[in-house]
Amino acid sequence: MSGEAASFMRSEILEIPEAAARFLDGARGELRAASAALTDRNPDLFVTVARGSSDHAATYFKYAAELGAGLPVASVGPSVASIYHRRLRLGRAAAIGISQSGQSADIVEMMRSAAAGGALTLAITNFAESPVGRAVDHTLALRVGAERSVAATKTFVVSVLAGLALLAEWQGDGALARAVAAAPEAFARALDCDWGPLADRLAEADSLFVLGRGPGFAIASEIALKFKETCGVHAESYSAAEVMHGPAALVRARFPILALGVEDEALPQVVGTAERLAGQGADVYLTGGAAAGAVTLPGVGGLHRRLAPLALIVSFYVFVEALARRRGLDPDEPPNLRKVTSTL
Repeated sequence: MSGEAASFMRSEILEIPEAAARFLDGARGELRAASAALTDRNPDLFVTVARGSSDHAATYFKYAAELGAGLPVASVGPSVASIYHRRLRLGRAAAIGISQSGQSADIVEMMRSAAAGGALTLAITNFAESPVGRAVDHTLALRVGAERSVAATKTFVVSVLAGLALLAEWQGDGALARAVAAAPEAFARALDCDWGPLADRLAEADSLFVLGRGPGFAIASEIALKFKETCGVHAESYSAAEVMHGPAALVRARFPILALGVEDEALPQVVGTAERLAGQGADVYLTGGAAAGAVTLPGVGGLHRRLAPLALIVSFYVFVEALARRRGLDPDEPPNLRKVTSTL
């Protein structure tokens, strides 16, 4: 991408390839130490603790760990510790807290409680010396630099990349490790994918569905949040299977749908759902493949199937920042939101 940044958000999106490379270069020792700790613990499951975009990063980790390591991953509500004061039995678990700022009191309290319950604790956060970083056994510091836009972009991408890098190191997965190492270049290519046809459709839209499967569902959830935050659009994310169990009843003529397909095991099902909803009259936009009645959006091809959904969010971020400005909004200052949100 070229041209002068029009917002902090856009500037930070353009930093994603560099931020990813900086994390991978700086976190090698941290990744080795955390991987060795996981090997020693040999956990039977992971639990994740996060909110907002960080929780979408945790969902991505869930699918990557379950598919790659065969371990179940459960999301634990921070309020279990911070409000309800209930300690969980986690002696055979590893707990991963994901927090951009590392300052949210409920995340910190849940990580302390997880440690007291016997878990090996790890944090993925931008600041190693933050409260959550100090509360755990091992920290993967993101090193993305300051993020001034309220809507997180580069921290989300590198949080997901950190989880993938940890899994590759721990599992000795050479193919995934090579994909992670090449991620900065993939993200640079993703910046140049033009989703202009979708912008024309959503310039005045009030709502839409965003669909995905597996790690792509985590990206669908992040996309739906960013539509709300930056564009004032009521977007809802669904599994491309779950949408057919009720929500599809809302789909009428010209209802907009963004379906996220990548070159993985679920692509045929995502394409099939896209075709079915297009047959109901929806305006369907699809990545990763072609479907009857749908408009195909470009993506970066030839990527590892566990990295490919993450490259999609980079293309989307470029798109949504421009869409917000087209709709007359400031993507850096969403109404009623702050950069650091501390909850209990």
